[in-house]
Amino acid sequence: MSSTLEPSAAATAPAISHDSEAWKLVGGEMERPIFDDDHKAFRESARRFLENEIAPHEARWEEQRIVDREAFLKAGENGFLGLSVPEQYGGAGIDDFRFNAVFGEEVVRADCRGLGAGVMLHNDVVLPYLISFCNEEQKQRWLPKCVSGQTILAVAMTEPGTGSDLQAIQTTAVRDGDHYVVNGAKTFITNGINSDLVVTAVKTEAGLSLLGIERDTPGFERGRKLDKLGMHSQDTAELFFNDARVPVENLIGDEGMAFMYLVQKLAQERLTLTLNATAGAEAALGLTIDYVRQRKAFGRSIGQFQNTRFKLAELKTECVKARLFADWQLAQHVEGKLSIEHAAMGKYSSTDLLCRVVDEGVQLHGGYGYMTEYPIAKAYADARITKIFAGTNEIMKEIIGRGMDLG
Repeated sequence: MSSTLEPSAAATAPAISHDSEAWKLVGGEMERPIFDDDHKAFRESARRFLENEIAPHEARWEEQRIVDREAFLKAGENGFLGLSVPEQYGGAGIDDFRFNAVFGEEVVRADCRGLGAGVMLHNDVVLPYLISFCNEEQKQRWLPKCVSGQTILAVAMTEPGTGSDLQAIQTTAVRDGDHYVVNGAKTFITNGINSDLVVTAVKTEAGLSLLGIERDTPGFERGRKLDKLGMHSQDTAELFFNDARVPVENLIGDEGMAFMYLVQKLAQERLTLTLNATAGAEAALGLTIDYVRQRKAFGRSIGQFQNTRFKLAELKTECVKARLFADWQLAQHVEGKLSIEHAAMGKYSSTDLLCRVVDEGVQLHGGYGYMTEYPIAKAYADARITKIFAGTNEIMKEIIGRGMDLG
């Protein structure tokens, strides 16, 4: 491993421990029959990896605004990349999204969102496109390095003027012999700087299509690393294509089919956000419970004040409800039954809850909640984007409303 993975001297305060009483109060004592012994063993492995190998570097990655590429290699070495990739391409061949869910929950609770966001995009969002829609030659060329961490994945849909409106994409790919000539721009791209292979939505003659655009493609340039409100250790960037020449063999699936491909995979992406937001709400509530027990005012802990008890009772109830719904959705997804509407319900309700919990957490921390050395402040800044990405919560409500046959 590179020396760049030496721990930072300026580590932030730890996130809530699984062993703390606060965690048990939030819902850590809940029986979760969706997971078996294999999932529990995987959780222990993921927890050790994140706490020992990743968490010590998070503060430095926050400062440099990007995760070291070596961290992806470390994740690959330890078997946390490409869980669903078939064994013939170097993966674990595990067709069970519960393992992905476990890793995501452990990322949130260890507060390793920098690497975690990149890995979850890599595993849960982009790899499914490659596994489902790539041909045999593409799978052999791309998948083994995705599993090892040598190739970091990104997906480029959003453009400066489009947001959630995929039909309005302006990036074009014009066939020129054995290449597509690509022109356009993308923005808000997770893993935008680190990525080696970008699954890119483009307009071809047949309609919306997907191209795998590689790092060294002539005419492909990365813009600035965007300076965000939160999620500082996860790189987000602009991408530019100026007569970029992409080999025709990098077309993923068929021309004109991208919209259908994207829609097929959106439920899983939104489930990932639901699971992570629910875990984030539980963790933030646990941080707040720990704090109000210790903070004294007027001769007693502020946890003894009725207002504090009522606020935390409400939030605990909401977190338990969210956990039950999230686990139900996960079970539905494992059985291939998760609907677009239920995925949208989970995404908007869980991220709304997360933002409420961190806001109340900051309030109950008082002035200390506004100080960045307190984990609740970081959680507050990191949470806000969850109501926006993967489709805004307003879009989620529109999806739900359209499915209600309201006339």
